[in-house]
Amino acid sequence: MRISGFGCYALGFCAAFAILAGCGNGAQSQLAPPGTVQQSSAQSRLGAPFEGPVNTSDAAQTGVVAPHPDRGRSWMSPGATSKDLLYISNYITSVVDVFSYPQDKLVGTLTGFDQPDGICTDKKGDVFIVSNQNDTIVEYKHGGTSPIATLSDPAGYPVNCSVDPTTGNLAVATIHTYSSASGSVAIFAHAKGTPAIIYDPKITLVYFVGYDNKGNLFMDGLEPGIGFAFAELPKGKKTFSNITLKGGTIYFPGKITWDGKYVTVADQQYGGPYSGHTGIYQTTGAGGKIVGSIPLTGSGDIVDLWIYDNTVIGPVFQGSSENEVLFYKYPAGGKPTKTLKGHGLYEPIGAAVSVAQ
Repeated sequence: MRISGFGCYALGFCAAFAILAGCGNGAQSQLAPPGTVQQSSAQSRLGAPFEGPVNTSDAAQTGVVAPHPDRGRSWMSPGATSKDLLYISNYITSVVDVFSYPQDKLVGTLTGFDQPDGICTDKKGDVFIVSNQNDTIVEYKHGGTSPIATLSDPAGYPVNCSVDPTTGNLAVATIHTYSSASGSVAIFAHAKGTPAIIYDPKITLVYFVGYDNKGNLFMDGLEPGIGFAFAELPKGKKTFSNITLKGGTIYFPGKITWDGKYVTVADQQYGGPYSGHTGIYQTTGAGGKIVGSIPLTGSGDIVDLWIYDNTVIGPVFQGSSENEVLFYKYPAGGKPTKTLKGHGLYEPIGAAVSVAQ
């Protein structure tokens, strides 16, 4: 499945769109209702606005045949559980590849997903994989090959997740709901059961969520007619507070992480619309200040990046160098220090490191 750009990482709108970028300013994008026809791969390259659900007969339009989803059995190499593991989701082939980290050796493959998107982990090393085509979040033990839990997002199209380090609560970004044109955040208490669904009336499309070390939840997305929007759900509260980030311009929503000191916000159009690069901004979170700017040179569209051990891990979903994962020094940025290719990577989209216990 090739997603045409809803601005950029036109996150998962399941039969509507998966996280991607490379297009115009989000404020110019238009959300189409389900039932319209997906643009061709060639059109998505040009940054045409997203028009609706996926057309699985892409080959008829472009002559390019995408590989079929892998429905084989999951596997994991003996001894993999003793290592830190890097999980990479492949949206097109519906598999998640698992690599030893930082050795980058393929040690496993998880199957049975329906277009996996974002990935997150908790303190125990459990891995949560968002599957937006069937609205589920599947949990695995570190190095496990069988799910230990499957959660359902009743609101709509889940695309990204984050785990609260203080409570174990799981937050899931839902870009667009079934019932309205507004996105939401689903919060599963202790990563179990039925979630609480929280809306922010000022943010129409919710792209990413991320907790800081104190359990405050941050969210970014698009605000109608304005563009990038950012908000915080303070720990223990039930309502988001909108925040204007000062000291720089973020053109399109990107991954939110906690780097140990700052709340970081990625920009899929770093430097301006159609820039062809992703970058990261260090922010004071609720303080509303941008205090650092980190370019990821030659990145293309990195959607669900991960920051771990002074390294940015960036699956390239769309750009000049697809089907690979780029690694950058953090917080230096600049040019990638190494590249992971092959191993069946096909438009990788999500990344997360699960730490061995």
